[in-house]
Amino acid sequence: MTSPIVVINGPNLNRLGTREPEIYGRATLADVEAMCRQAAGDRPLRFVQSNYEGEIVEWIHEAIDAGAGIVINPAGLTFTSIPILDALKMSARPIIELHISNVHRREEIYHRSLVSRIATAVIAGLGPDGYGVAVAAMGSMLQRADAAR
Repeated sequence: MTSPIVVINGPNLNRLGTREPEIYGRATLADVEAMCRQAAGDRPLRFVQSNYEGEIVEWIHEAIDAGAGIVINPAGLTFTSIPILDALKMSARPIIELHISNVHRREEIYHRSLVSRIATAVIAGLGPDGYGVAVAAMGSMLQRADAAR
């Protein structure tokens, strides 16, 4: 069985579509999940969201043990969570950090990602469409890795 791409969403992303639509757009998290599943094609995909740091750390551990790669939008925890950084550092699998907005065009507090220090790639500013790009890119990375074996 092929290991899934694991898409992990952090705090407040369950409010997509209603939370600051001028920044995050009107797509809901269900819309984003549908985009991800389409971009994954035949590859299995696990799509999760939590407002709790510890639960996100547990999902990272599970992805390390049984996932193919991690696409993560840690949301506000991107800039504050050492536990998420430490969990991601344990992964030998590819990691794509994703942000809906271009965090570098926003307030200074959003400019220093802890996750970027260990991410294989970073996607920011493409809106909700960035999820499909991230999942497709992860699929390509995994195909290249499989072909190299």
